[in-house]
Amino acid sequence: MNEALQRILLEVESLLPAMLQDERIDALNKLRAALHAHSPFKSEPVDFVEWVKAEDVQANDYNPNSVAPPEMELLRVSIMADGYTQPIVTMPDGEKRTVVDGFHRNRVGKECADVRERVHGYLPVVRIKESQEDRGSRMAATVRHNRARGEHRVESMSEIVIELKRRFWSDEKISKELGMEPDEVLRLTQVTGLAGLFADQEFSEAWEAETFEEVEGVDILDN
Repeated sequence: MNEALQRILLEVESLLPAMLQDERIDALNKLRAALHAHSPFKSEPVDFVEWVKAEDVQANDYNPNSVAPPEMELLRVSIMADGYTQPIVTMPDGEKRTVVDGFHRNRVGKECADVRERVHGYLPVVRIKESQEDRGSRMAATVRHNRARGEHRVESMSEIVIELKRRFWSDEKISKELGMEPDEVLRLTQVTGLAGLFADQEFSEAWEAETFEEVEGVDILDN
């Protein structure tokens, strides 16, 4: 190892223990940012995980993922046993960070006293690529993150599709960006306005036409 770099590392190791905790966390974030700037992986968000105060991380207002209380408790137990193995994906929003993915990891870190105490009131976050920071792209990113592991309510998913349409996204773009089949986009568009009828149904990639037939007297295609 370069001798100059070795001296810098030794100096850093001597300075960090003397700092107050918040100062030390801030210093470590700055060191990671400096390393990230020169990393061959700097285009990958996970290359730079920083710790941000929990109150500076806020939930988004469109998350379609549904996690029942038992799964929330399992997530808490998992984090307590294994630690935070996945950071929360965020984007800058003024002085705060808005969650793109990790809605429930964010909740557990804030609402579960044992987790919050262990991570000193901070949360591990990464920043989504700048190209994904407009609202439409963020919503699509949230859906892409969720689809492989969570179940989405019809109502929430249809609202997202309609908002993207209002932003002049074509069906083709919505299909591509959300990882959906074209007929899924069509069904979610058609169900808008009738979503209340399906409020207790769960949406998944395996959603079949028979789902609609369970609602007596309603022909989705005719509506």
